[in-house]
Amino acid sequence: MQTKELAELTGVSVRTLHHYDKIGLLVPQKDDWNGYRIYSEKDVDKLQQILFFKELDFPLKKIKQILDDPSFDKEVALSLQRHLLVEKKTRIEAMLETLDQTIKNEKGEIIMTNEEKFTGFDFSTNPYEEEARKLWGDKVVNQANEKITNMNEKEQMAIKESFEAEFRQLAAVRKFAPESNEAQQAVHQFFQYLNDTHGNLYSLEAFAGLGEMYVADERFTKNIDQFGDGLSAFLKEAMAIYAKNN
Repeated sequence: MQTKELAELTGVSVRTLHHYDKIGLLVPQKDDWNGYRIYSEKDVDKLQQILFFKELDFPLKKIKQILDDPSFDKEVALSLQRHLLVEKKTRIEAMLETLDQTIKNEKGEIIMTNEEKFTGFDFSTNPYEEEARKLWGDKVVNQANEKITNMNEKEQMAIKESFEAEFRQLAAVRKFAPESNEAQQAVHQFFQYLNDTHGNLYSLEAFAGLGEMYVADERFTKNIDQFGDGLSAFLKEAMAIYAKNN
């Protein structure tokens, strides 16, 4: 089928399909006579895989890497996607129940405890753990996970708040050039903060690699740029300069 037909069938816009073709994620055959994109049944199945992974918040770059892997097994992928979607469904249902209870609480129909207000929120999983294991190895990541697991909720929340404070401070200096004294001093403090918090986890090389990840992985970019537009790109450059100069 042609692009417009596939778009009507799936609900994916023509513009999105063109983008997938441009980045090599879903590349259809071209009609030799008129140059139109022609999608096969195999392409349709591949698009389904892409949409399942997108629903699970996988970045497009990661989806392409998975699907292009010679060892990719569609049956295994489908089983994994089902497992992850069921987990997501369970979390959403729990959060919806908490939301309904919160509405009743606001109306004065019930009184919720502080613990009940956070039922369904899950901060125990780390979407970046795979990247972390590639950078530092299983042993280091397992030790870091064990440290976090042994913290109580108050200690974990304190870590989260201090981490957000670091990014707010970094956002405040992004108006300066990445190589400026102001920016480099802030990045130096960030480097020390990470190692103080995570037990000297970061070498200078790993620190620069983390900066690269801030722009390479759209999940990082989205989370970091909420503290200031363009913060992730600024940090990538500033952290690279810091690692090189130290």
